[in-house]
Amino acid sequence: MSTARSSRTGPSGRAGPAPGALLLCRAAPDAVAPAARLLRERMLLTGAGDEWSVLVPEGKPWLGGEEPVDRVLTGWATALAVGAPWPVLALWWDADRGGYTLASGFRRPVGYVWLTNGTPAGEDEAMRTFAARLSLDPVLDVQSLDHLTKPDPASDARARLRGLLAVLTRAGLTLPAGLTPGEPADRLREVARVQPNARSVEADGWRDVVQGEFEAVAGRRLTPWLPWSGDPRARTLSLAQVATGLPLTAWALRHRSGGWLTAGALLLAHGALGLAYDLTRPRD
Repeated sequence: MSTARSSRTGPSGRAGPAPGALLLCRAAPDAVAPAARLLRERMLLTGAGDEWSVLVPEGKPWLGGEEPVDRVLTGWATALAVGAPWPVLALWWDADRGGYTLASGFRRPVGYVWLTNGTPAGEDEAMRTFAARLSLDPVLDVQSLDHLTKPDPASDARARLRGLLAVLTRAGLTLPAGLTPGEPADRLREVARVQPNARSVEADGWRDVVQGEFEAVAGRRLTPWLPWSGDPRARTLSLAQVATGLPLTAWALRHRSGGWLTAGALLLAHGALGLAYDLTRPRD
């Protein structure tokens, strides 16, 4: 059954949770905010521990029927991770399934799925890859994750996702009370909005968005590589981004991969902006 359907009943015929999603970033909110604006989606951002942040979507594009919630979140996570040095974990659920997608740099995203009643529907190897990419404990944490891949009649998809989050608490994740997998999107948004350090992130002008994202990722040490620096190395980087973005976008179109299409489009946008700025800036 497609996750794009609006039915509220799961595989067993019982009512399942309304679609919802969370994006967990292993970085402080100040580092996440500039990159999150690249998604051009309204989101609420708040802290989730010393080294983690959580993004709560304010909109619900998956209700339009074009793409189910898992594909939407995979695209968002991939786009965020391509332009950042920290991993992004997307948690999603609907009436039929629940699961996660972990994106990290240009590596292929890894994910796992459970049916609403908790039946595992993923590959065990995905859990081991998940643990390795987040540098989790290879014994204690991997054993806990492995338990989530075994049949357990007492655990539904929501309980499985909560078990996943319990493992991540040992890696410093602390979600605010109420931001719980299985809750409807409206409830998540209300909880996020009242957090003391919550902020709204949305798209600004393209130049401001890209500049902020580069500054958040690169820092002062890489200033000569930024489009507005006037340094020849910036032109080299822009050309490399266009050269990488073109084939990546073409591959994504052929394979109908929304996440990699977004990543390719961002690379093209970065590179094109840099080249345009280089051509139009005043010369000494």
